[in-house]
Amino acid sequence: MESKARSCLIAHLSDLHTGSQYFVSNLLDRALVEVNELQPDIVVVTGDLTNMGYRQEFREAREYIDRLTCPDILVVPGNHDSRNVGYAHFERLFASREAVIRKSGVTVVGVDSTEPDLDNGRIGRHRYPWIRDSFTQQPYDFKVFALHHHLLPIPGTGRERNIVNDAGDVLEVLTGCGVGLVLSGHKHVPYAWRLENMFVVNAGTVATLRLRGDTKPCYNLVRIEGDQVTVTRQYPFHGGEVIIEFDARSCAYVKRDEGAETQSCGVEGALPG
Repeated sequence: MESKARSCLIAHLSDLHTGSQYFVSNLLDRALVEVNELQPDIVVVTGDLTNMGYRQEFREAREYIDRLTCPDILVVPGNHDSRNVGYAHFERLFASREAVIRKSGVTVVGVDSTEPDLDNGRIGRHRYPWIRDSFTQQPYDFKVFALHHHLLPIPGTGRERNIVNDAGDVLEVLTGCGVGLVLSGHKHVPYAWRLENMFVVNAGTVATLRLRGDTKPCYNLVRIEGDQVTVTRQYPFHGGEVIIEFDARSCAYVKRDEGAETQSCGVEGALPG
């Protein structure tokens, strides 16, 4: 599909933490209603569906996700989901810990970055060929990579000990494949920034009060129209705000952070001001 004909809306949710004392069902209820009303082409859920990886927590998370009406849902586990052999329940209820969705000129590849009972993550060299192959099958698609852990340190998250252990090698694989966008969760701090010709967008927690500083429960919407990509941060019950817009071809971008606007590194006029 030519880029000018590309049109896709992705809803990105993360860190549900069902079973946690901080889990707020009303927040997740509302987020699911909002997502269903938007009718996205793809829903991506980047892990920590549960708090401790127990069977009943996974069942609850599965019941919530089953309420999504989108036919194409990609789910990867988080470090909390791999506690207490939780990955076995994940495989039983969500089939695979790696998945690919190709739709509307977009390829989304999701990979399990967790290790049993550890908070840190790893992709692993054995997965690199599979990732490359998954992205090269549709070379003209806009490419999105989804995982739970961070590939880069995120401001406001304290000591950075929980990024992917092989993050440098993974970033080399992704940039070599021409990936345009990385979606992740993990530390409950939403953030967005550019690394070379790739944009990294982190989601906050959608349904808990485990919040750092002044962050709020939220999820992201990614709208892809041709080469134009707009990421909006949505707050259940409280609307949303654009956090970053970029041109997938020129990589010109506008980032909005706490009322400030920054336009950088691209062809002048490639994006609206």
